[in-house]
Amino acid sequence: MTLLDTNVLIEILKNNQQSIQQVFSLKHPLMISSITAMELIYGARNKQEVFRLEEFISKFEVIHLDAQTSELAYQLITEYAKSHNLDIPDALIAATAINNRMQFMTYNIKDFRFIPAMQFI
Repeated sequence: MTLLDTNVLIEILKNNQQSIQQVFSLKHPLMISSITAMELIYGARNKQEVFRLEEFISKFEVIHLDAQTSELAYQLITEYAKSHNLDIPDALIAATAINNRMQFMTYNIKDFRFIPAMQFI
């Protein structure tokens, strides 16, 4: 299983052919965190774009937060927010990948590389 980061999906939405080929060559299922889905919707410019993004998001399995993921994100924030500038959305996305034992694809490895349990593609 592979969890895709928000920046990967943005490149797909920009029709970046290299990203499209790279992502769809991965072993399925391809999943996204509910945080990633919210980040995409939040960045929409208008309702029409929200509708288009909802259609795009529906192509992936969305992993929603649970108590275990929230607790791990809390631990990650406690450990890395001040030392590595880990922000809340990234902590929640990382915790989702770790708790579900998923490989993680991101174009910003620097935002997560200090978390030992992360498995990057």
